[in-house]
Amino acid sequence: MAVGIWKRLLASLLVLKTIPELNCNLKMSFIKVDEQSDFSFHNLPYGVFSTPDNPRHRIGVAIGDQILDLSVVKSLFSGPVLSRHQDVFDQATLNAFMGLGYEAWKEARIFLQSLLSANESTLRDDIGLRSRAQQSCISQLKLVTTPTSILRDHATNVGIMFRGKENALMPNWLRLPVGYHGRASSVVVSGTPIRRPMGQMRPDPSQPPVFGPSKQLDIELEMAFFIGAGNKLGEPIPIEHAHKHIFGMVLMNDWSARDIQAWEYVPLGPFLGKNFGTTISPWVVPMEALLPFAQPNAAQDPEPLPYLRHADAYTFNINLFVSVKGEVMKEAATIVKSNFKYMYWTMKQQLAHHTVNGCNARPGDLLASGTISGPDPESFGSMLELSWRGSKTIDLGGGETRTFLKDGDEVSIKGYCEGNGYRVGFGACTGRILPALQQ
Repeated sequence: MAVGIWKRLLASLLVLKTIPELNCNLKMSFIKVDEQSDFSFHNLPYGVFSTPDNPRHRIGVAIGDQILDLSVVKSLFSGPVLSRHQDVFDQATLNAFMGLGYEAWKEARIFLQSLLSANESTLRDDIGLRSRAQQSCISQLKLVTTPTSILRDHATNVGIMFRGKENALMPNWLRLPVGYHGRASSVVVSGTPIRRPMGQMRPDPSQPPVFGPSKQLDIELEMAFFIGAGNKLGEPIPIEHAHKHIFGMVLMNDWSARDIQAWEYVPLGPFLGKNFGTTISPWVVPMEALLPFAQPNAAQDPEPLPYLRHADAYTFNINLFVSVKGEVMKEAATIVKSNFKYMYWTMKQQLAHHTVNGCNARPGDLLASGTISGPDPESFGSMLELSWRGSKTIDLGGGETRTFLKDGDEVSIKGYCEGNGYRVGFGACTGRILPALQQ
């Protein structure tokens, strides 16, 4: 029975392969999807979700405003890899599935696009199966771990502010993807409130440091990718194989307390100015869905060392937006319009560099892009840059201005790739600022 279903799905796949992905329209699925939806048939992102009538966390795929519950249809995964690992779709995290590796991800995507296509009756015509497998879109992601910094414009802007124009970039910046290690414990899913952090600051360089709530709470517009299959301790991931270890991407807001960070970061880098919270979007967009939007990588001068070189395009045209809504504001104001294409170092280069010393990556590890800032002021990915370290205000409309975030502000990051009549998007990455807990 399972073999018969698999053969029927493969037959449907042959029909799909005759239509170029970029010219496919939304009618390819029997599930109706609005053209402005982030979760088109071409996307099919993964996440962990629950519903009011079933609070158990389980794995699903988003399409339009619906979720396909993979724990319900797991027995239909009859391909050469997943037929032996159907249990991964019963897990409360994606880690086991991601850990199966590149061939399993490809097999799952082929199967799901076939199962959800308008030409395949297995799910479409089975009312009982559909009622169990299709859920309304209530999601919460359960994953996580690690950050990096690879944006030339952001690094230059911040360097000018803190070190002057002549020393904007440190000598190693154009030679390697400069980064720092993070933590998983305070990485939270979109919608989780963020508490204003307490810490040491030194607003007056002539005086001793003071302790209190951060007065320069900031955003950082970032994206991040999840590691799928990892590597053994002591065995680097070569750059030509890096794509087989990169499962998918999410939006990220790596909240920053700039005044705490400014005092603590010399010589070892951010610590308490960062680790109080990082927000990610709840759906992991697979790399296969993003490949049609790949474009040539940034020109890198000087040329990277051999272990960091790759010629294939692995930079992506992802439109990114940041909005802020204060407590008294009726509508959110967009303060950033940027794009992931501004990246200087690619994700492949990040991963190759991260593991070149033998560091072992594991399924579910998370590597972030660093602040995504483009060449124009409207594309600056932090309030530190938008307000130029607080020297000018950011206009939110209706008489509301900011230099940094106020208590009650809600920040939302959105991002999507634009196809011909469809989107491949990430949903929202949102968090609201709560007042500090005074000590």
